[in-house]
Amino acid sequence: MRFLKEPDYSHGKIGKTAVVLINLGTPDAPTRPAVRRYLKQFLWDRRIVEVPRAIWWLILHGIILPFRSGQSAKKYASIWTNDGSPLKVHTEKQAVLLKGYLGERGHEVHVTYAMRYGTPSIPDVLQKLKADGYDRLLILSAYPQYSATTTGSNFDAVFSHYQQVRNIPELRLVKNYHDHEAYIEALRLSVLASWQTNGRPEKLVMSFHGLPKAFLLRGDVYHCECYKTARLLAEKLGLSKDQYIVTFQSRLGKAEWLQPYTAPTVTQLAKDGVRRIDVICPGFIADCLETLEEIAMEVRSDFLQAGGKEFNYIPCLNESPSWLRALAEIAEQHLIGWPTMLTVSMREEQKQQALLSRAEAKRMGANQ
Repeated sequence: MRFLKEPDYSHGKIGKTAVVLINLGTPDAPTRPAVRRYLKQFLWDRRIVEVPRAIWWLILHGIILPFRSGQSAKKYASIWTNDGSPLKVHTEKQAVLLKGYLGERGHEVHVTYAMRYGTPSIPDVLQKLKADGYDRLLILSAYPQYSATTTGSNFDAVFSHYQQVRNIPELRLVKNYHDHEAYIEALRLSVLASWQTNGRPEKLVMSFHGLPKAFLLRGDVYHCECYKTARLLAEKLGLSKDQYIVTFQSRLGKAEWLQPYTAPTVTQLAKDGVRRIDVICPGFIADCLETLEEIAMEVRSDFLQAGGKEFNYIPCLNESPSWLRALAEIAEQHLIGWPTMLTVSMREEQKQQALLSRAEAKRMGANQ
């Protein structure tokens, strides 16, 4: 095995701590070649597709990539911003703001982000952190609910990278936070803010990303954690069981996935006479193709065409202050025991840095 080149080592050097926020990823551009490269990497992950490799290679390269790349590129183009992919823009802002919020709580840590597929890649980010002298890393996935296909895949990429490293940094991994009180509270506040502006719906639809049913039967806990998130949020909102429904979106292929499916469910609600629904996607912490195009455009159209009168999409948590406070609290709980606490004078400096971070995030938003 070939090991990666190690940075120069010196005894007595003070170690540093970093938080790595990892999200799914996105194409570099809303073009067919860029989307093809992204899908090729994404759909070749053994965590995503468990079909035997030889058979799957033929399906992927003979059917999916030639035909799906162009269709997906058009969808990405419909949500692309001047600054690029919404998912990447939001993830970058979250990393900038998280550093500020952790600084306000008294922690001297670096915060950066990586993408499981696309750029910046997990190996590139981890290698740069090592070169910069960070020897304690907190790996924080952008998935509140654990699944082998998401958080598990992130862990695979981290472990795979460190198989090539001699001096591995100290690692901590956040598996999930689907029932974390601060996360649920951030969701509650986002719903209430929407209702204050738009009024209340007849039905709140909580749409989570789908998963093949076979994965559930093989032991994936994702399904259970989605329902727990939904139950806790409904309780916080004071909703009865007939006032909300849990659904699953983004199916791929002909195999059975977790049900009920989002699009058919909202269509049936409209046919049953439900005039107004709100849809929230609690499993996504940043708006992306699956929320902005699939839900806010396609599912909206399905509901209205089936006879519904009003459809309201509640945005993801993105950079809401309640969510950044929650994310800082989640990170802080996993930083306990590491020497990250600041002196009094350093805390004052960090407060100023936090203000600058928020100003930078606002500037980034103004340029979209």
